[in-house]
Amino acid sequence: MYAGLVDWPWWAYVLITLGLTHVTIAAVTIFLHRHQAHRALDLHPLVAHFFRLWLWMSTGMVTKEWASIHRKHHAKCETVDDPHSPQVYGIHRVLWTGVFLYVRESRNRDTLERYGRGTPDDWIENHIYSPWHKLGVVIMLAIDVAIFGVVPGLLIWMTQMVWIPFWAAGVVNGLGHFWGYRNFSPRDASTNISPWGILIGGEELHNNHHTFPTSAKLSIHWYEFDVGWLYIRILTALGLAQVKKVAPRPRLGSLRPVVDFDTLQAVITNRYDVLSQYARSLKQVYREELGTLQDGSRFKGLKCWLAADAGTVPQEQRGRLELLLGESRALQTAYAMRQDLAAVWERSNVSREHLLKTLQDWCERAESSGVRQLQELSLRLRSYALA
Repeated sequence: MYAGLVDWPWWAYVLITLGLTHVTIAAVTIFLHRHQAHRALDLHPLVAHFFRLWLWMSTGMVTKEWASIHRKHHAKCETVDDPHSPQVYGIHRVLWTGVFLYVRESRNRDTLERYGRGTPDDWIENHIYSPWHKLGVVIMLAIDVAIFGVVPGLLIWMTQMVWIPFWAAGVVNGLGHFWGYRNFSPRDASTNISPWGILIGGEELHNNHHTFPTSAKLSIHWYEFDVGWLYIRILTALGLAQVKKVAPRPRLGSLRPVVDFDTLQAVITNRYDVLSQYARSLKQVYREELGTLQDGSRFKGLKCWLAADAGTVPQEQRGRLELLLGESRALQTAYAMRQDLAAVWERSNVSREHLLKTLQDWCERAESSGVRQLQELSLRLRSYALA
């Protein structure tokens, strides 16, 4: 049996396999995801084509198909039109067989035509990469066997073939909308699987991404690490990439005595930070009020639903939540005013003057509410600064 060009110990084959699959992960997150699907950065043609070639050989994926399906996922997230939502299909189906959901959607010509604009449309894409997408993985198989031998080569190639279907189509699309922590509260169920985005190239920070989808950087807090962003910074330093957009960082300036149009614009720009701060405020009020209520233990476990959209609260928890709000004036006030504040950036059919009046009224009510957390939040709103 052919032994290959190298004869390494078993651990060396494990390391090379991890290295090869990590290159594929980097190609997916940098080229397919951040560059192609969301246009968060520009890549030098040599780098972009290396990633295209590598993905053709290591996954057989077509760029237009991947970008189209992912864009549709964002546009139709957690609805019946979402190509791979665990909220619709169930976590086990997406986690273990998510690749079949991807393949099914890739055959939807309407998805490709509607969401596939701006993807590669050159000669090599139209004559080799797209029509012969299965040829690439065969070439990779031949290379693996030639270098590592029949048995090690086959095992390495099989690992390469299942790596993206499992980690991207299964774990990110499945667990990334089912389990983990949330820095922000977008209308979807996205979560951060882990604060250390290494194994899946930073895609572990999925809640951050759904909050700021056009950001080239997926980490937000100091303790979060996005290895894909590290590679992008290296490419940028070498002149091989140009970052177009990153998530805005909240900036606080001096306290404005009057809520004006600059305050309005700053609040809208920092709306996700506002919601994050509001969620913390609600939890503080909840903890304080729970200790003052008679038999407050009845309401334990409701903290996570206070900052959630009402439509996402499970039916069995809604009655308990309504009972809690009925027994706590402070919590009822803080809970109700969250939706009032969200109206500042959710209403798109009213004038700036009307939105300004809405924000001014909200701040006045917050500061006269007697709820310390609302008063502090109002002062923060009046301190937001524009970049």
